[in-house]
Amino acid sequence: MFSIKKYVGLLLAASLLAFGASSINAADSKRPIIIPTHNWSSQVVMAYVIGGIFESIGNRVAYTPSDSQAVYESIRLGDVTISHEVWQSAFGASFDAARDKGGLLDWGDHEARTLEDMGYPNWVVEKGLCPGLPNWEALKSPACAKNFATPDSGGKGRWLEGPQDWHQDLMPQRLEALGLGDLWTVKFAGSADALWAELKAAKKEGRGTIIFNWTPNFTDGAGFTFIKFPPYYDGCRPVDGGDGKCGSPDGYLKKAVNDKFPKTHPHAARIFKKMSFTTSQIGAMAALVDTDKMTHEDAAKKWLADNEAVWKPWTN
Repeated sequence: MFSIKKYVGLLLAASLLAFGASSINAADSKRPIIIPTHNWSSQVVMAYVIGGIFESIGNRVAYTPSDSQAVYESIRLGDVTISHEVWQSAFGASFDAARDKGGLLDWGDHEARTLEDMGYPNWVVEKGLCPGLPNWEALKSPACAKNFATPDSGGKGRWLEGPQDWHQDLMPQRLEALGLGDLWTVKFAGSADALWAELKAAKKEGRGTIIFNWTPNFTDGAGFTFIKFPPYYDGCRPVDGGDGKCGSPDGYLKKAVNDKFPKTHPHAARIFKKMSFTTSQIGAMAALVDTDKMTHEDAAKKWLADNEAVWKPWTN
């Protein structure tokens, strides 16, 4: 016969096993981890990748569209929990200002290094549209500039910048500082997608194009070259008192967190501290959207499924 005592013992053992199994993925907190989304593909896909990792250990995640400059103040105040793509050239000053006020922590760098600047698809040189590139002084040629004119550029060659909230007037200031204002003008794209649409349109029309781009990105494998402007140095930009002629730095790709995150979500905070994506991994995330035309959410699910060997060790 099966004794009551033995039955109770088995129930207790089963309960302990169930508790142990569930506690492995127990949430840090009932409060959601708030992850910002911006307006370029790798950032949004990575937001869902990171969110998926946090959810895999039982946490709740919420996503919020955020201004890419103001987000660091939002993190400092606790309205947003983390930032996973702090690009030095574009957002370093905003990050530093928020960190120095208190409430925001530097949570380390990704393995990937960054460059954000104006450049061109390699077929521009192959077609001979601007001899002398990638040296910026090639842009002094009127014959070069006319090959980059568009209907909205007033007869001048056009640089197509990203959305103005990324860098404000940095590129117009540089163009004028280099003495190129008579031949070139800067226009701002409404989104990252508009930059990629311009690449396709320029190639189809057989005209030159100079656009803002960055690495890591899906274009790393497509043939893209950054213009070699005068070297960057601390203090060279107008906001820092410089003349503004310099190009962009080889920069960090940093992570930031609200200073309460390690206390409210200690396991997630440890995971995020370990996270370090490479140039090729970030480019692959962007390519799933910009080349393969997946949604950001589906791209993240595919990346997570295909790369468990990368991210699962971070959760230990």
